[in-house]
Order: sequence, then C-alpha cells, then structure tokens
Amino acid sequence: MTEEIVGRHAEVEVDGSPMAVYLARPARGGRLPVVLVGAELWGLTAEVRAVVDRVAALGYVAVVANLYHRCGPETAAGLAESDENRARAFDLLGTLTRDGVEADLRAAVAFAREQGEGGDTTGALGFSLGGHITYFAATRLDLDAAAIFYPGWLPVAGTALSIPDPLLAHTSSIAERGTRLLLLLAERDHVIDAEQRAAIDAALAQAGADYELVVYPSAQHAYFFPGRPVHDAAAAADSWQRVTELFAATLGAVTDEFPAPASS
Repeated sequence: MTEEIVGRHAEVEVDGSPMAVYLARPARGGRLPVVLVGAELWGLTAEVRAVVDRVAALGYVAVVANLYHRCGPETAAGLAESDENRARAFDLLGTLTRDGVEADLRAAVAFAREQGEGGDTTGALGFSLGGHITYFAATRLDLDAAAIFYPGWLPVAGTALSIPDPLLAHTSSIAERGTRLLLLLAERDHVIDAEQRAAIDAALAQAGADYELVVYPSAQHAYFFPGRPVHDAAAAADSWQRVTELFAATLGAVTDEFPAPASS
C-alpha cells in the first residue's frame, strides 16, 4: 500500500537567489525522514517531480531543488530533451560549484524540515547528473543512505563537480560519515564504461565504505525512465525494489508494505 501524498512548489532563497523546489509528502501529519532527489541534466522536469511523488508515496518527505537557479528563473521548470537544450544544459552544468551545490542541498533539506515536517533522518536518491550530485552530497552531508543511479563523471576531472579533481577522490568522506550507498549501474552505459565502474568499486572498497554496487546486464544509461528507447523495465523494477528496501532499512518510516526495522 502506498501513501496518499500532497505536493507543493516553492522558492527558497540561497545566496540571494530564489531557488525553485518541489516537495511532496504523505497527506498524514507527523515528522518523517527526508529524501533529497537529484535531477538529471535536464533539471526540474515532470519526470523528476514524478520520482519525488513516488518517493513520498513510500512514506517520506521528498524534495528536489533547481540547482541551476543562479542562472535565472527561466531554469525553474527544467528543459525538454533535445539536442539544442543539451547544449544549453551543459552550459548550465558548467556554472555549478561544490560550495554552491552544497548550499543548495542544505537549503532544500532545511526547507523540508521546516515546511514539510521532515525529521532528522536523511536519505538521497539521484539519476545520472543527479547521481553525481547524490555522490557529492554523501561526501558533504550527513546522510543515512544514498541510492545512486548511473552517476556520470565520478572518476575523471573536468565535468560537473569533478572540478578541480575527480569527485571519486573524496570517497573517504563517505566512509567516514557511515552513509550506506547503493549504486545502480548499466552494463552498456556510454557514459560509465567498465573501466570507470571498476574504478568506482575499487575506490569504495579501499575507503571501507558501506556499499552495494549492482550492474544490470544489457541495460543502458537512463534505463530507469519509461517512455525512452533505452528503458529497461526489468532493471528499473529491480532497482526500485532495492531502493525501497534500502530506505526501509535505514530511514525508519515507511509504508505497511515495508515496515521499519524493529529496534534492537
């Protein structure tokens, strides 16, 4: 059984700039764990807002933020997928900084707690660029769990938050915080090849991180979302089951289908 949810759009000021956020939570009252959702390259699209709703239906306060807000209010609704918009999106991507994104994520969590009755327990979930952002969040924020779908640009410097050095170089911070990670990767990913997957696995193992890394045979980058040629229904279903079980085991407030673990 999933929860009845309520969603709302809002603006949160960060560094003097209005940052659009979308928040959803169960209609019932009471404080619940917060889950940060990281959007793809395209920003705050209907697809990522649907993921926020889906997370909220599991029994959490879910929130996604427009990390491009410093580039103007026209970025608030996200970009439609097209070659022209891809170039625009990479321009926007190039404006992100580690300190700026950290401020945005902290502001989103604070909003979820103050305006959405979010509790102190926090998880994160992200896709592609959002997976990259979620990995970054795990190096800077105190997260109980993070589910990371096909995160690009972790082992190589020069793109997104792998500036000035690869984001993967900061993996020890994740282990030190004790965040449990779930990485969901695709065998035929044109962004994250086998060599990069091996580098991610090795870095996490060397750091002593608490993690599980799953590679879906024959799946491609962006396999999760229906309606795309690369969609893999079986991989998407298994991924979501794993995400649901991860959050049930770590965040502590879930639906009847996945009750919170009994305290020892």
